[in-house]
Amino acid sequence: MIRDFQDGQRIIADLLVVDCKKGVTAAQKSYLNLTLQDRSGTIEGKKWDVYPEDEAIFEKGKVVSVTADVLRYREVLQLKVHRGETLSEDQVDWTSFIPNAPVELTALKAKLDAYVDAIADPDVKTLTKGILDHFGGKYLIWPAAVRNHHNYVSGLLYHSLTMADMAVKVASVYPNINRDILLGGALVHDMGKTIELSGPNATSFTLEGKLLGHISLGQAECRAIATKLGYFAYDDLPEAEKTLEHPLYRKKEIAVVFEHMFLSHHGKQEFGSPVLPLTRESFVLALIDDLDAKMNILDKAYADIAKGNYTARLANMDDRYFYYPIYSKETVPVGTSLEEELEDLKK
Repeated sequence: MIRDFQDGQRIIADLLVVDCKKGVTAAQKSYLNLTLQDRSGTIEGKKWDVYPEDEAIFEKGKVVSVTADVLRYREVLQLKVHRGETLSEDQVDWTSFIPNAPVELTALKAKLDAYVDAIADPDVKTLTKGILDHFGGKYLIWPAAVRNHHNYVSGLLYHSLTMADMAVKVASVYPNINRDILLGGALVHDMGKTIELSGPNATSFTLEGKLLGHISLGQAECRAIATKLGYFAYDDLPEAEKTLEHPLYRKKEIAVVFEHMFLSHHGKQEFGSPVLPLTRESFVLALIDDLDAKMNILDKAYADIAKGNYTARLANMDDRYFYYPIYSKETVPVGTSLEEELEDLKK
């Protein structure tokens, strides 16, 4: 397993090729930049001596028997790859190569159902369920990223439910927050990732993901679903009837607020959000989204080092390196249990 690799070790291991890019040295010699994976994690590697068959062997999405040396570079383990041999499909047990969320899918699904059931506002619940139903089974198994955070099977669902855990807690402290809106937003805000990303096996960006991104994709899908469910019927009323007191205005407002949460959940325009959070709920959603992503990034970084040491500099954490205190607990699944949440939801 990658997590067991040691500096200076010669390894022969079956690894999934997550990415392979060809480079050229200053001396005009070709080399391969590789990202390799098993269910315990990923590791970067380089193959300096490239033969004509190597690009076919190390094709993205293939499982390869890799012979390599483990080296430490800038405090991070990497592989110096000597050779590889492609394994046939019948030799591959995919569960050995694709990391899964640290909580079983059955438990995640039960918590999702409990949260949806707990949404009291019928208009918020109908829209939330409509979005969840539209994306179907993808939401249950999709990763949340290619590599930064929650980049494993069911990572999107795990990330969303952890945010829902926090949403309920924050709403209990700040009662002016609409808990139903915030909870619904936490559950569905990243749905565009099921279009942006190719899936859990050798995850990559789709054409839509590269050109449009999950934020705009999610907002567009939210608008289409809300329209189909009749949330914009207010727009078809005669002008004289269009008042804030009309019941259809409330449905439109909920739909637009949901769209706003899709568009603003990265918090800042330089982070990809075309608009800044402009409601209490969208503001809190962006904060807890950022918090959960960064806690997962730290968990991954700490998993590669021993206590009492420092991580490598983390580009997505302002290029800081973090100390791993000896008092730290071992990495455990985050979030609260279904039983704890059911008690909180009753309050």
